[in-house]
Amino acid sequence: MTMKKDTGKELMTNWRWWMVVLLFVATTVNYMDRQVLSLTWKDFIAPEFHWTDNDYGTITAFFSIIYAICMLFAGKFVDWMGTKKGYLWAIGVWSFGAVIHAACGWATMHIEGYESVQAMAAVEAGSAAALGIASVSVWLFLAARAILALGEAGNFPAAIKTTAEYFPKKDRAFATSIFNAGASVGALVAPATIPLLAQFFKDKGIGGGWEMAFIIIGALGFIWMGFWVLMYDKPQKSKHVNQAELAYIEQDEDEPKASDAAAETKSIPFLKCFTYRQTWSFIAGKFFTDGVWWFYLFWAPAYFSDQFGYKSSSGMGMALIVTLYAIVTVISIFGGYLPKYFVEKKNMHPYSGRMLAMLIFAFFPLFALFAQPMGQYSAWWPAIIIGLAGAGHQAWSANLFSTVGDMFPKSAIATITGIGGMAGGIGSFLINKGAGWLFTYSENAGAAFSFLGFEAKEAGYMIVFCICAVAYIIAWAVMKALVPKYSKIEE
Repeated sequence: MTMKKDTGKELMTNWRWWMVVLLFVATTVNYMDRQVLSLTWKDFIAPEFHWTDNDYGTITAFFSIIYAICMLFAGKFVDWMGTKKGYLWAIGVWSFGAVIHAACGWATMHIEGYESVQAMAAVEAGSAAALGIASVSVWLFLAARAILALGEAGNFPAAIKTTAEYFPKKDRAFATSIFNAGASVGALVAPATIPLLAQFFKDKGIGGGWEMAFIIIGALGFIWMGFWVLMYDKPQKSKHVNQAELAYIEQDEDEPKASDAAAETKSIPFLKCFTYRQTWSFIAGKFFTDGVWWFYLFWAPAYFSDQFGYKSSSGMGMALIVTLYAIVTVISIFGGYLPKYFVEKKNMHPYSGRMLAMLIFAFFPLFALFAQPMGQYSAWWPAIIIGLAGAGHQAWSANLFSTVGDMFPKSAIATITGIGGMAGGIGSFLINKGAGWLFTYSENAGAAFSFLGFEAKEAGYMIVFCICAVAYIIAWAVMKALVPKYSKIEE
């Protein structure tokens, strides 16, 4: 980050890349907080509370719909509050929400009248007592997930707004792909740490172990807040950004300069945002695809446990998840560089280059069609295949986010990002709730339920993989139909 570039007048600072580092860390923490539940529910939480797949599906779906609702307003909140304060509020709330999960077990014990975790776990499966424990614990986790969703809704609107403030159009997808890789890194680090944390504290007799995992990971967000306060300011106000770097940031001729106060304060009315085809294009891109990523994020640990018997706390279980997200991380960064290549080397317009890159990466999720068939030979094949499909999503997502900055003024970027995030949350709600119901139903139906040669729960997974595979091609076609060529909103 200390590299400097000779502009002919003065050496250009590179403070914008330190902003990317901050966004990367925030996104990593964001996804680690989300992952704690997915990595602990099957092996640690479910035995205590007698959860079924449907119970877990309900919790993940509820998180998605609350996230969607909050996203609708989070972007407008960030635009109104400002990037610095808006981001602080977001990560503060979601970190509190992450930590408060730890109290759900204690509260369930006292509400249901049990003296210990072991006493709850010992209740006969399927009994009225077990159903009571499951019901109370699910409601408590729903409350904790609601707080988490409220805060996390602000992450991407604030992050995308920051990249638009600090980068010209040609660099935004690349910058976004780097910080968005935090989602993959978070998902990569999480399985290598969270199950071990849970198991360590369980062996120490501290609750069920999973509680401390929520507390420790949640606390990371509070540490990040200190760095954000010290390091962030708008580029024209930052003491770390010199005139050469500011000129580089403001190189786009069709955008107002960062120093133009009028441009900074001018905003599009909230309801008017819905009158633009560009808004609906972004909505479509998020609605059809976000649920796919969240399905992989929330269900991959359970998939390897269900289909292959590898628990998230086992060495093989962790190796499979780490491999999956290592593939996602490496390939997804290239996805942000591709439109930069099209613009600089092929002289394409940033929006055209971005849409071409998105079309290329829309084909990557088709690999998901082979996850279940190849799983008959080895668990490594689904890990690799889902990793490729997930990489396609992250590369797609980096470019999708950047289309907002291409076509909307900076004052509206967080708002539009939030609206699209709402659509993505609705899509995630549908796929996660549907998957939870489908997996419980197919497991109970056994051999009577079949699809493409697979039976029972395997058939359920195959159905969801098929949906995930074609979602991106559909999304790209809808986006292209709504906005066939570059068209900037002028306000």
